[in-house]
Amino acid sequence: MGSTTPPRERPRRARTPRARDVPATSRGVRLRRIAAGAAILVLIPAFVSFASMATRPSNTALGIRTVEWLRENGAGEIVADVESVYYSLTAPSKGGPALRALPSVGFAAHPNAGAARSDIGRPPDVRPMLHPALRGEGVWRATRPGFQGPPPVFITTIRDQPEYPRVVAGLAWIDPHRTSVVLYPGREEPAVELPSRGPLEVPDALRPRLLATFNSAFKLTDSGGGFIYHGHEYAPMRDGGATFVGYRNGAVNVVAWDHGSAVPHDVWYARQNLDLTVNQGRLAPNIENSSAWGATIGNAVLTWRSAAGITAHGDLLYAAGEDQSAGSLARALIRAGAVRAMSLDINPYWTSFISYGSPGARAPRNLLPNMERSPYRYLEPDDRDFFAVYER
Repeated sequence: MGSTTPPRERPRRARTPRARDVPATSRGVRLRRIAAGAAILVLIPAFVSFASMATRPSNTALGIRTVEWLRENGAGEIVADVESVYYSLTAPSKGGPALRALPSVGFAAHPNAGAARSDIGRPPDVRPMLHPALRGEGVWRATRPGFQGPPPVFITTIRDQPEYPRVVAGLAWIDPHRTSVVLYPGREEPAVELPSRGPLEVPDALRPRLLATFNSAFKLTDSGGGFIYHGHEYAPMRDGGATFVGYRNGAVNVVAWDHGSAVPHDVWYARQNLDLTVNQGRLAPNIENSSAWGATIGNAVLTWRSAAGITAHGDLLYAAGEDQSAGSLARALIRAGAVRAMSLDINPYWTSFISYGSPGARAPRNLLPNMERSPYRYLEPDDRDFFAVYER
């Protein structure tokens, strides 16, 4: 009999588990890992951007830089909402007891207190808005002694909001005939490509003649304004935009720009910011429009603000204070004689006016004692552009 060989069994192929055969917990872990990996991939550029910002040279506190970074990376509206709520909660109460004394500024009242502007260059004192006036209110005081002739820079304080009798604004008056006002780019602002950003601070060689320094305006990305430096346009100028102009002959002005992208031969620098708050000695018609006067905080919110103005005689004015609106500073500048004015920067960290009590940038002093930044701010490289006032 022939033998029969039993048929071989085919090896069984391992069965690939189907999705429904995988336990739910394992599927959940896998999905979470995929989601985490995708999130990491998405966030890597943000981490790199933040790390780059945090490790760059800067004289700005990391917390402030973080807020600015969030603003520039898609969280601007959230930051603005938080700031608006904060400033609304900390706003001063209307009415209440008035101040008994104003902050001490300057070194001495000039002898012609209350007199009109004279040919020797003294400004007229500022008529107080609240009565009775406090001692020294609106009386111009020189920033330091030792000048031959009238001092070129005076400062004073006034209460500029009758509904808030404890709120104080600081004012400065600068004689353009006895001073030179220079614009210096900062390390980060304005964010334009320049052949050289310069010293980023008051140069050592010029400090013997230094009289004052003060902050510039908004970031160009926030204001939509233009920038001219050393006679060249580096950000497109906007017709109608409020513009701080420095001329080759040393004069300065605050104007509504009307030259388009053409740079007049006599213009050395120009810094734009929003629109004029004062024109022909009158408030801008939209001064109460909240959205017009702050990139992140509208006019209705009271916060630290600063502004610059020009008088009919061509004298330069600066104003700053806590719990201010664009309108309140504009009214203060009109009171001081401004025929045109513009907003500068806002928020406590960016607002600075510093005078120097003796040559060599010694004895620096903030215009108002509650200004947040150090009076040595512009004696080291700064992140934002600023103005320096020198004795001619």
